[in-house]
Amino acid sequence: MSPRTHLLTGAGSGIGEVLAQRLRERGDETWLLARSEERAAELEAAHPGARTVVADLADPGAVDALEGRLPARLDSLVHAGGVVELGPVAELSTAAWVEQLTVNLVAPAVLTRLALPALRAARGTVVLVNSGAGLFAHPQWSAYAASKHGLKALADSLRAEEAAHGVRVTSVYPGRTATAMQEKVHAQEGKDYDPSQWIDPATVVGAVLHALDLPDDAVLSDLTVRPRG
Repeated sequence: MSPRTHLLTGAGSGIGEVLAQRLRERGDETWLLARSEERAAELEAAHPGARTVVADLADPGAVDALEGRLPARLDSLVHAGGVVELGPVAELSTAAWVEQLTVNLVAPAVLTRLALPALRAARGTVVLVNSGAGLFAHPQWSAYAASKHGLKALADSLRAEEAAHGVRVTSVYPGRTATAMQEKVHAQEGKDYDPSQWIDPATVVGAVLHALDLPDDAVLSDLTVRPRG
């Protein structure tokens, strides 16, 4: 398979970090979104050969300013970045709602719009790393789940709209995965964190790569990955 070009968010940790490593190891070109120039330098050091673009997902206007700064062709856009803040509806702050909806939904929509010409040129694939919370909302998870339900809606609409342009759209719904975000969730829940109980990020990355490498005659629209046991 000839080298391909990918744009990733969330490459600083967890699923996005492992995916960036795997793509680089197989000789693909990676463009990584960084929230600041300092973070860009850290990503370039951690992922030698990667290129970076700077925009904070918490600021959709900064994402919008990336217009004209992305590759002319993209084989994939992978949305792996995100934030979480748990709490009951009766207590969750306005700021927590705005941040999660902005980072997890609005910014991905803006970035996807900017990347569509390059994705169309390459008949590429958009992968949205969603969550089990994108399918069902548990107590304390209202804002995060709302953002992820919205991400599913974005993917479903985009898939139908872009099929004629040859762009594939895949939603991946991982269950609890052993990442820094999961450690934060456990702390918010007041639970002890044992990463061995949860999905290895590399397992989710395998599912993402399967979607990216799928032959051109099919699209993997939705894929749920759950912890065994």
